[in-house]
Amino acid sequence: MKGLKNKRVLVTGGASGIGAATVSRFISEGSLITVLDCDGKALSEIKSKIPDIVGIIEGDVSNPFDVNRAFDEVKKIMGGLDILINNAGISSRIPFLEIAFSQWEKILSVNLTGVFLVAQAAAKMMFDESGGVILNMGSTNGIMGYPYYAPYNASKAGVIELTKSLAIELAPAIRVNAICPGYILTPMQEAEYTPEMLRECKSKIPLGRLGRPEEVAGLFAFLASDEAQYFTGQTFVIDGGELAGGLASGTK
Repeated sequence: MKGLKNKRVLVTGGASGIGAATVSRFISEGSLITVLDCDGKALSEIKSKIPDIVGIIEGDVSNPFDVNRAFDEVKKIMGGLDILINNAGISSRIPFLEIAFSQWEKILSVNLTGVFLVAQAAAKMMFDESGGVILNMGSTNGIMGYPYYAPYNASKAGVIELTKSLAIELAPAIRVNAICPGYILTPMQEAEYTPEMLRECKSKIPLGRLGRPEEVAGLFAFLASDEAQYFTGQTFVIDGGELAGGLASGTK
């Protein structure tokens, strides 16, 4: 992709899953990468696997103190920021009537408040220089209803609307878009779905399979690159055709 070499990139939730695949992709493009994640062990492991990562920071994106400290570190490590991959998120499969307030609050605090806190800190840093790109992690769950995921769905719908608002307010210096994956085979997905449930999902996806983290990483790379300079305020779905007519209509 054009324009990614030597760009300073922060990936939140970058120690595993889609985040880790995104780290690998940007490094292959010649970018400078710092990873922010709450899992210290996973951070050590990814730094060992990918030694070209220039910095790792342990912190919780839903904690304002951690976010401020993390951006102080980003400034020390990379001198500034050009691209934010706002990827950190959590999920839990819970029937609506069984959701505890603490569960609701935790998912919203990471998936929505965390996106807000990190995006705001990144935008302030980018405005100090020549602008940049913010890419927020949404989900097809933020576009249509899915049972047993009310807090997650609500958080991702919020991310989509937050993205549109930021795109308007931060233009033209900063481009802001959201990526909305469907079923992507990640550790989080495998933890929540049995093999039988995953097979059922595949049968309802027109392309007949779950997505790969590397495919989402490729979309992040394109949208961050100079080849996507006229894209902002948009929601990009990557779902194998799942939403083309609704999930059920994909059954063959």
